[in-house]
Amino acid sequence: MFFKKKLKQTKTWDSANKIPVIKASICNGEQVAGFKNVHTGEFEEVMLIRNSEDLFEFKNMYGITGNIEKIY
Repeated sequence: MFFKKKLKQTKTWDSANKIPVIKASICNGEQVAGFKNVHTGEFEEVMLIRNSEDLFEFKNMYGITGNIEKIY
């Protein structure tokens, strides 16, 4: 009654102007998934990636298939 199961919805992103990337730190190995604007190079953070399950969740959340580029 109090807790309802949330339905998984695919979120949208501007695929014409942004590409999905993982920004990784070379110092401590922290990884953040997000989108990079192809025109300005600006990075928009979406979520912290701690393990492969988080990466799988990010891909499912936005309907991304294939590999995601890593930037440092």
